[in-house]
Amino acid sequence: MSHHHSIRTGRTGRVVRAEEYAGAERAAAEEVDEVEEAGEVEEHDLGLSHDLPRIMARRGLLGLLGGVGAAAALTACGADDSSSSTSATGADQRPAGPGGGTPPDGAGGGGASDVEVAEGEIPEETAGPYPGDGSNGPNVLTESGVVRSDITSSFGSASGVAAGIPATVRLKVYDLNGDDATPLAGAALYLWHCDREGRYSMYDDGVADENYLRGVQEADEDGYLTFTTIFPACYAGRWPHMHFEVYASLAAATGAESKLRTSQLALPQDVCEAVYATEGYEQSVANLAQLSLETDNIFSDGYSLQLAKVTGSVDEGYTITLNVPV
Repeated sequence: MSHHHSIRTGRTGRVVRAEEYAGAERAAAEEVDEVEEAGEVEEHDLGLSHDLPRIMARRGLLGLLGGVGAAAALTACGADDSSSSTSATGADQRPAGPGGGTPPDGAGGGGASDVEVAEGEIPEETAGPYPGDGSNGPNVLTESGVVRSDITSSFGSASGVAAGIPATVRLKVYDLNGDDATPLAGAALYLWHCDREGRYSMYDDGVADENYLRGVQEADEDGYLTFTTIFPACYAGRWPHMHFEVYASLAAATGAESKLRTSQLALPQDVCEAVYATEGYEQSVANLAQLSLETDNIFSDGYSLQLAKVTGSVDEGYTITLNVPV
């Protein structure tokens, strides 16, 4: 989480969306280099039995558990030969289609950020137009029940359940400082992604009243956190991916203005092809065939730190793992 090296820069992606979506995505690209304005922060109504720090310093956060070697901490899971990115990238593209919703009127593609990314840290990326973090319409982070490991179903007044091939997402969050990487015990991570049909809850037609496939977890003493979810679709214009935001603590994870890092993880092609050959993912087959990591508007500048390692099978489900150095 160093404060040196290159500052993130915006990037313009290929135009693949219908006009109403293209407007939102262009706004995301334009905002990606602007400093977001701090908003009023509300705390989770979770009935926690202990108080957590409100805001933690971006350097030396929780968990002085002894440094671990950066090489071990930052081994790229399933890494490719492309170079890693030390700058944030442009707008998350997504074309309109059957059931496709739009961001709120006048809204852009998620919160802007002035995060500086050091070499070896997970790249800063756009949150896209469907973050659900208060930066672009609804804010799931202030809702009671959002801190949960199983995100396959909606919570609160919603009751929908996302169908799809089961997946467990296991992430390890580090504070990277030069050659030292310290587990960020007590940090919070907000994960969200599309469903089997390529829709985002809280935004898309048909699932706008749902909040499934969104949740927050707290890192344990070793920096690990786990989500139970489903394997996401491949929608037109984007390589299969998941979004996440890192926060200093659960108390800080109430809105985009407090985030430490926004990024995305990429899913390996062979696993995607196996999943998309199953019932319910039919539309993903054609979409994936038109894409590659090298041409994706987010991952084309390097994805070695973002390509997750995936093990398992269609029958038994998959485990998706990634190191998240910040």
